[in-house]
Amino acid sequence: MFYSMYAYLSNLPRLHVLGMAVVAYVVYYLIQVVKRPIIACSDGPFKQYLIRKVPTLENKYWPTFWCVESRAQTVLASLLRSKSLPHVNYRREILSLKDGGEVALDWMEEGCEASSPCILILPGLTGESQAEYIKCLVFAAQQAGMRVVVFNNRGLGGIELKTPRLYCAANCEDLCEVVQHVRRTLPEQCKLGATGISMGGLILGNYLARKSDEARSFLSAAKIISVPWDVHKGSASIEKPVINSLLGRHLAASLCRTLRNHLDIYRDIYQDSDIDIQRILRCKTIKEFDELFTAKQFGYAHVNDYYSDATLHNKLDHISVPLLCLSAADDPFQPLDAIPIKAANQCTHVAIIITARGGHIGFLEGWWPSTKDQYMGRLFTEYFSKALFDEDGEFQHTSNKMHERFIAKQTVSLASSSPLLLNKKVDADQLDHKVKLM
Repeated sequence: MFYSMYAYLSNLPRLHVLGMAVVAYVVYYLIQVVKRPIIACSDGPFKQYLIRKVPTLENKYWPTFWCVESRAQTVLASLLRSKSLPHVNYRREILSLKDGGEVALDWMEEGCEASSPCILILPGLTGESQAEYIKCLVFAAQQAGMRVVVFNNRGLGGIELKTPRLYCAANCEDLCEVVQHVRRTLPEQCKLGATGISMGGLILGNYLARKSDEARSFLSAAKIISVPWDVHKGSASIEKPVINSLLGRHLAASLCRTLRNHLDIYRDIYQDSDIDIQRILRCKTIKEFDELFTAKQFGYAHVNDYYSDATLHNKLDHISVPLLCLSAADDPFQPLDAIPIKAANQCTHVAIIITARGGHIGFLEGWWPSTKDQYMGRLFTEYFSKALFDEDGEFQHTSNKMHERFIAKQTVSLASSSPLLLNKKVDADQLDHKVKLM
């Protein structure tokens, strides 16, 4: 039977074979590629609001027909944006931090009114304000009438290091100072949002979880894009041969280049320590760089301790700022099984949008991807326009209801986990009451 089928197919005209292949690919594309995104969020005020107010979530995502593979989306998106998006003329502000370090804040406020809301953007691992994916979001925000400020990490964005410390995914101390400064700088009536991309999403997510009350007092809404939820699994995924590992090597080389640009400040400090700068500059993987440099610089005993501390998937319950997340199921930097879908389905303030395709910060769509209107940028502006302008006050009302559920859930969790502690508190309150009566 197989021989007969082979003989039949081998005698078909080439044009017929090509036609059959095209039809087969179209069927595959329509069934396996084009899908409505999954919304992982608890059934409550936030999910209901998103479904009503963010129309992109109700539509299927149509990736670029001839570029659906995850690594191809990742690389092509970067190339297209870098070639087509112009240089952005920011207003640069140098912010001095408490420990003497400096970071660059790049503001884009063209065409904005005094009351226009602001979005703080945190780039990825070695990204800065002129990175192509950052400019994509900056132009999208500008078209929607929102101002933007990009937070360049220490040593990035063309500024010199004032202290030996760089940055890491688990540390949000610099971000705390930046958020407070931006909030003080803006007019009181301006609402503030924040977006983190890839490692910037880790820093923002850790800030939202660890500084929950503080973050809620400053930020009205937040969004993270292509974040490596489980850093252990993300690190393992990016080292898989062959194409993934090539992407990982490119990022590791960027980390080494950043360190090399500031070598003078490290050479004297580490010459008598166990940190071998020359060996670090030869690192081929991100994990190797983190093991030899990042983990040691931030006081971790082992790189796995650093990755556990940076990981977000087990911290969602602590977040009290409405947080929209965009992830692709085929992200080469983060496998699908590491996305905390179950946790998000039980969380009051987190909604994870998962597209079937999109790669890492890719999300190209259309026959020829347009750099002006892309899925990533469209979802970004739809969400923040509704959340930050909030002309009818519905988002604020929704946020208040979400917080009521958050407080109730926290109370129940505390009661179930430590009833003895609550009983002691009640006894102490009763004793205090008796003392007052006496």
